[in-house]
Amino acid sequence: MSLTRKRILVTGGAGFLGSHLCERLLAEGNDVLSVDNYFTGRKDNIAHLLDHPRFEAMRHDICFPLYVEVDEIYNLACPASPVHYQFDPVQTTKVSVIGAINMLGLAKRVRAKIFQASTSEVYGDPSVHPQTEEYRGNVNPLGPRACYDEGKRCAETLFFDYHRQHHLRIKVVRIFNTYGPRMHPNDGRVVSNFIVQALRGEDITLFGDGSQTRAFCYVDDLIEGFLRMMATGEEVTGPINLGNPHEIPVRALAERVIALTGSRSRIVYRPLPQDDPTQRCPDITRARAVLGWEPSIALDDGLSRTIAYFERLLAERGGAKESPQ
Repeated sequence: MSLTRKRILVTGGAGFLGSHLCERLLAEGNDVLSVDNYFTGRKDNIAHLLDHPRFEAMRHDICFPLYVEVDEIYNLACPASPVHYQFDPVQTTKVSVIGAINMLGLAKRVRAKIFQASTSEVYGDPSVHPQTEEYRGNVNPLGPRACYDEGKRCAETLFFDYHRQHHLRIKVVRIFNTYGPRMHPNDGRVVSNFIVQALRGEDITLFGDGSQTRAFCYVDDLIEGFLRMMATGEEVTGPINLGNPHEIPVRALAERVIALTGSRSRIVYRPLPQDDPTQRCPDITRARAVLGWEPSIALDDGLSRTIAYFERLLAERGGAKESPQ
């Protein structure tokens, strides 16, 4: 056994990002405990890890205290797409706030370093573009997205208060749009929506006129950013933006998906949802300077890998549509 092997807890470990993180941590020789209540996480995402001698999976809701002995905590637990977090907005706020309190309490007890997966949603519908970490956001605290936006903002507050009051070693990153294999096929996000619709030959639905922009980071690049952030010294707390600084109109993304899948799908337009941001793009100056990090995987390469994943998934399920849960 390596003397440097760490015991690492990943909350939301069966989710899209969590499962990729667990995989990477195991590959680096660590003991990994995945904790998930499977609200949006899926056992299929970690099935290939269950026989690994250094991997353990636990069904648990972090709204309730957890008593384990670990060296590091990655707190990723929270539904992250509007379809899922608006399904039960009260529970979304609870997992962001009470879940953060429980994980911070655990980190305080066992003196663990703790990482918070925050979000670009803390910026709301931004009036500053691109968004730097100093920007304080333009969030509607009463709207249908507030359970997620304000929950994550409160979690950041808790992390920095625990850092100041209890000298906890914290790491906070703000995640911008990320995509890749193991995205939930019915999570309502544009990449998974467009790919599934294109592969099924269905109309591709665009909300608004398609001119709103997003910047898409492939999951492997993001996980690399996570590990680099966790490896920084105590003086680095964040928040640090992690995402792709090259934005693209949503309509252009739909057209690229159609071209890469060879689909005959046509684009149709629907009204823009309330509080949906018109622009979302990170300024990653801080990530470049502090972490030496920036995305390296081109959009077409990442989309091709993601399309291949969904092709396999739909083939296994006979192309059947599935519910959000």
